[in-house]
Amino acid sequence: MPPRSSLGELELVILLGLMRAGEGAYGAAIREEIAATTGRDVTPGAIYPTLDRLEQRGLVRSYMGEPTGERGGRARRHFVLLKPGLAEVRRAWRQYATLASGLEAALGKGRGQ
Repeated sequence: MPPRSSLGELELVILLGLMRAGEGAYGAAIREEIAATTGRDVTPGAIYPTLDRLEQRGLVRSYMGEPTGERGGRARRHFVLLKPGLAEVRRAWRQYATLASGLEAALGKGRGQ
C-alpha cells in the first residue's frame, strides 16, 4: 500500500487545534483547545499517536520543554507546525471549501442551524 498523502479528519482537527493553541503547545493544551472549540473529546490515546504520525510525516516537530514542578519534575513535549504541515492544512481547507461550495442552503447556513 502506498503511503497516504492526504490528511485524515483527526489529523486535520489536531493540526488546527495546534494552530489555535499556538506554537510550542503541548498535547494537553491541544486537546483542551479542540474540546473548547468543537466540544469533541480527543483522548490522550488518540492524540499522541496522531502527533507522532504527523511528526514522522514531517508536518510537525516536537521538542522537550523544561521540567515542571506541577508534573513532578517531568518535562512536557511541545509541538510546532512546520511549513509542510501548514501547506497540508491549506490544501485540506481548500478541498473542504470547494466540496462545500454551493451547499449553503442544504447545510442550513443563515438559518441559525
